[in-house]
Amino acid sequence: MSGSLKTIKALIIHLDRADERQIQVELLERLLPCPAIVLKAVDSLDLDDKTIFHFFRKKLYRPFYPFTLSKNEIACFLSHRRAWQKIVDDGMDAGFIIEDDVALEERFEEVFRFAVQEANEESFIRFPFRVRETGKIIAEKGDIKLIRPTEIGLGQVAQLVGRNAARKLLDATATFDRPVDTTEQLYWKTGVHPEVVLPPVVREISAELGGSTIKSKHSFFARLYRELARPLYRHRIKVLSKRQEG
Repeated sequence: MSGSLKTIKALIIHLDRADERQIQVELLERLLPCPAIVLKAVDSLDLDDKTIFHFFRKKLYRPFYPFTLSKNEIACFLSHRRAWQKIVDDGMDAGFIIEDDVALEERFEEVFRFAVQEANEESFIRFPFRVRETGKIIAEKGDIKLIRPTEIGLGQVAQLVGRNAARKLLDATATFDRPVDTTEQLYWKTGVHPEVVLPPVVREISAELGGSTIKSKHSFFARLYRELARPLYRHRIKVLSKRQEG
């Protein structure tokens, strides 16, 4: 079933103390083609040990995530859970979740309306800022395509999330062991298989707004370990993803 969404609101995730992003938030409020709500992000500075222990567990799912999450990554995950909860609590058919360091490209509204037409309450449609995923074409109109990728890409800048998908993600992430976008790759665990709309019509501009609020600094040896462990982990995800399709 497609084209069944009636109540859609945009949820702009914004960290209160990120004053340099306020102008961009106001711009998004004006430009987004649906009513917008500024959603207060979870601040890593406010995270206490009790909250972290409640949500974060190491080695929940295979392949095991090789890194310990930083407070910033946990706060980011909890911010997206807050957005999913808002979709459910407010009875939206879907929410368009967008981070406050995202700019809209010229064809955004055209591609957004195509995605809405093809979506339903079970949908999770990613709006990537670069083309890295391939998969089965679900729908197309001219050069605009909705695809169902075998291996889900990374990045969490903008997504159209149906109410039922939001509910499933909340249930599946009552505890988590890896970042939010990496968790969404495990669609056989979450019950939500992300789709992707192309061409890219959003752009990540954190560098223009004072830098990322998520990235953490690491020692030389920690960086070296990450460089070695990351491709191995990604290879395991690729193998598991292909196995699900087989």
